[in-house]
Amino acid sequence: MDDFISENLKVIDYNISEAKAKYRKPDDIIRLMAVTKNIPAELVNKAVSLGVKLLGENRVQEFLDKKDLYDKSAEFNFIGHLQTNKVKYIVNDITLIQSVDSMKLASEIDRLSVKTGKITDILIEVNIGGEASKSGVSPDGLEELIYGISELSGIRIKGLMTIPPVYNTEFYFEKMNGLFFDLKDKNINKTTMEILSMGMSGDYPLAVKHGSNIVRIGTGLFTPFKSERM
Repeated sequence: MDDFISENLKVIDYNISEAKAKYRKPDDIIRLMAVTKNIPAELVNKAVSLGVKLLGENRVQEFLDKKDLYDKSAEFNFIGHLQTNKVKYIVNDITLIQSVDSMKLASEIDRLSVKTGKITDILIEVNIGGEASKSGVSPDGLEELIYGISELSGIRIKGLMTIPPVYNTEFYFEKMNGLFFDLKDKNINKTTMEILSMGMSGDYPLAVKHGSNIVRIGTGLFTPFKSERM
């Protein structure tokens, strides 16, 4: 039985609505992404049937194995670490690559996008806590990377993504929000700064508080126990 997905979704929607009512503008749009890592396609499709139309893919091979099984109304973002030699397998199916953190990766995305006559939307992944175990550009190198990528013809930068440390999480969400709006104010070429993607199952209400408009939730949606209201 997959009724637990419906129950979990009700609680997630409630928590997002509560955080939005307290801290955000009424017309702000906050999208819920279902993170599909290790989740069977039939459970993902149940979430899609309940209105979760944005899916987050972590692994190229898993996405390739499952994509034909997914509900065709779903939209796919890539959120995991992406190797340059794997870009060719996803660039035509993914609407947004959230994990770009180097000129090398951006250049390969650009090359393949130009080759197929498209512009690929991306987010820059920021290692906001400077953790050696995580991908992402450092905050100090962020602006230089964005200026470099903005010169590429096949890419459009739509915003930022992060996975903060598990400690002092709110501090890092606030810091990301500051970086986001500082860059937005600079009006860098081909950089719209529309999307701030942060917040996962354990911290998404705090992320909403600090400006996130995509929250990425896997266990909180697909674990077969009802989530708790926060």
